[in-house]
Amino acid sequence: MRPLAALLDTLRRVRSSGGPRADTVEDALRRRIQRPSDRAALRRARIVFQTPSAAWTIELRDGHATLERGKRARPTVTVFSDESTLADVVTGRVPAVQAFLEHRLTMRGNIAFALELDDLLPPAERDVRAPRVHRVMAEGVESFYLEAGRRGAPPVVLIHGLAATSASFLPTLWDLSLDHHVFAVDLPGFGESDKPVRPLHAAYFAKWLVAFLDAVAIDRAHLVGNSMGGRVAIEAALRSPERVDRIALLAPSMAWRRYRIGARLVRLLRPELGITPLPMLHALAVGVLRSLFARPSRISDAAVNAAADEFVRVFATPRGRVAFFHAAREIYLERPHGEDGFWTRLPSLSRPALFIFGDRDFLVPRAFVRHVRKALPQATCEVFHDCGHVPQFELPDRTHARIRQFFAGE
Repeated sequence: MRPLAALLDTLRRVRSSGGPRADTVEDALRRRIQRPSDRAALRRARIVFQTPSAAWTIELRDGHATLERGKRARPTVTVFSDESTLADVVTGRVPAVQAFLEHRLTMRGNIAFALELDDLLPPAERDVRAPRVHRVMAEGVESFYLEAGRRGAPPVVLIHGLAATSASFLPTLWDLSLDHHVFAVDLPGFGESDKPVRPLHAAYFAKWLVAFLDAVAIDRAHLVGNSMGGRVAIEAALRSPERVDRIALLAPSMAWRRYRIGARLVRLLRPELGITPLPMLHALAVGVLRSLFARPSRISDAAVNAAADEFVRVFATPRGRVAFFHAAREIYLERPHGEDGFWTRLPSLSRPALFIFGDRDFLVPRAFVRHVRKALPQATCEVFHDCGHVPQFELPDRTHARIRQFFAGE
């Protein structure tokens, strides 16, 4: 009976642990918490790692990290995956961003914090393309950014759109960091960066961007901007061409030439009213995000939920709401013509520019192509078929291949 008893005992232990791979995950997590970085002393958080058969919770408090089996309530972030993938991610053999983009891992809660885990609890191995989280002072703003790739490679700065964060460029960061030194920023007022209560217009963001380049010791960089981020890239190239190499603009926001009938009313509305609590339902955020895609099925539920979590989390703060309304107000009120008008100034853009539009983008319609070609006949303008407002997520392979060709001068 002893061999049978031993077998039953082994089966009970395997079942309770979730299997051999679950034991591997737990061992790897225990090794991770034994080497927290100095930055962990500054954070208090609860991280849950969950698989179909087991869960673990790491508590960070006052520079100490503890691990316990099971899922604790109200986590800062929850990481979901199968045991095999999670074991690879926890040990550092597979970067979490790669697993996320391959739909093998999902995250809910504070996604910015999830991206910071490798800095707080360093793995034994780390891919050079795995993003590192930093904060730097630029234009008086504590500014959050992701950095990936090798220093000394051609630098690229990725600039997100309205209501988004650096995470909206994770596919681009992962692709370009293979042979570029990539920075994905959270603009002032968004994500984890400070939120100054002031007008957040393109000129301010462009000034901040130059200060950011100074802070990270980059003399000159390629810029990639999506939506509002594209407008920021244009403004930086107009005001500081000596700091900009080439600019790739993905559905860039540009001054409205029509539908300006509401401008007087918008000028009267004060963004500071955003300090008043305003509910933002996760389901509403998901619906809006899906509407940005020509084919919503191209984006995974995991990516949509993660992005919605980030927006809802930031919008739940008074300063986050005020910043959102400030930036949205400036986008709508930007003058198209006149001495300081966008379309009047655009022909003076001297840096090589690639404009990519989606033919099913309801925010930045393809009709802007003819206006850009008239203002900048030397620029490259392309319209992607069956594409919406976020080409780096909807058509990543085509988008990144085109950006690479453009940066190479092709």
